Amino acid sequence: MKKYIPIILSAFLLLLPFFGLSTYVMHILILVIMWSVIGMAWNLLGGYCGQVSFGHAAFFGVGAYTAGMLYSKFGLSAWWGFPASVVTVAAFALFIGYICLRLRGPFFALATLAVGVILRIVAENLTGFTGGDLGIMIRERTWIEKIWYYYVILAVAGGTFFVVKKTVASKLGYYFVAIREDQDAAESLGINTTLYKTVALVLSAVLTGFAGVFYMNYMGYIDPKVVFALHDISIITIMVVMVGGVATQWGPITGAVIMVVLAEFIRNLPLIGTAHQSVFGILLIVIIIFLPNGIVGDFPKLSKLWRRRRPAL
Repeated sequence: MKKYIPIILSAFLLLLPFFGLSTYVMHILILVIMWSVIGMAWNLLGGYCGQVSFGHAAFFGVGAYTAGMLYSKFGLSAWWGFPASVVTVAAFALFIGYICLRLRGPFFALATLAVGVILRIVAENLTGFTGGDLGIMIRERTWIEKIWYYYVILAVAGGTFFVVKKTVASKLGYYFVAIREDQDAAESLGINTTLYKTVALVLSAVLTGFAGVFYMNYMGYIDPKVVFALHDISIITIMVVMVGGVATQWGPITGAVIMVVLAEFIRNLPLIGTAHQSVFGILLIVIIIFLPNGIVGDFPKLSKLWRRRRPAL
């Protein structure tokens, strides 16, 4: 039955826009799927390979600015950002990997965090190239209806899910897990840990860059404080995966649903709405204490607890 779940879910998602959903609900669905893409990409590097990154906003932003500058500087459609971002984001990830992958654990995490901050500052100051704080705006939108954007990001999410699943099930995936569990032991077995960590970083970065390209086309506007934001991109990405389940196939998707819906609900509450980041922090602490493997990872534990508390008929 489990092998049919992706097929059933895909069919449901393809037909979902025909259920007469409002524009607001379609917007929420698009955000959920976009965050699923970012979460799956991060999970490949941080979950399976064990290289916890606090700088995925850098890859998201590079993808977004690749699309934006193709439009603003060359007069091309921002959708050309998808193929162009493969080159730009991969090259940037290789450069960052050459510097940061020499480090381990918290030192790698802090280095990636610094990369995101540096890129934001650079983008703010290169006004002639990036537009600075004024950002980049797409004046001629491709579509008005959200249904077409929904299908674009759904295709990106499907491709990301397929790539991550095949990668994890391949020899690469075994190398990633070996590095995560014990890098020194992996090296003693002849695994080129630097090479495979670089592969994981580039794959994760390119997939995250695709989400950035989509964001540029969907929102029609970007600036450095939006796409290179530490708290709104990098930290939320980690929370999506932590809540859903690290190193699980469906964890990032589950986490994206919970985080996006919860964020919209909290923002509409009086007083609390302005402090939604604090609520997210409390949620993360609760998850780490009671469900350290996330909702998907600890689902058997939740099932047993539910059956135990369920009243007998």
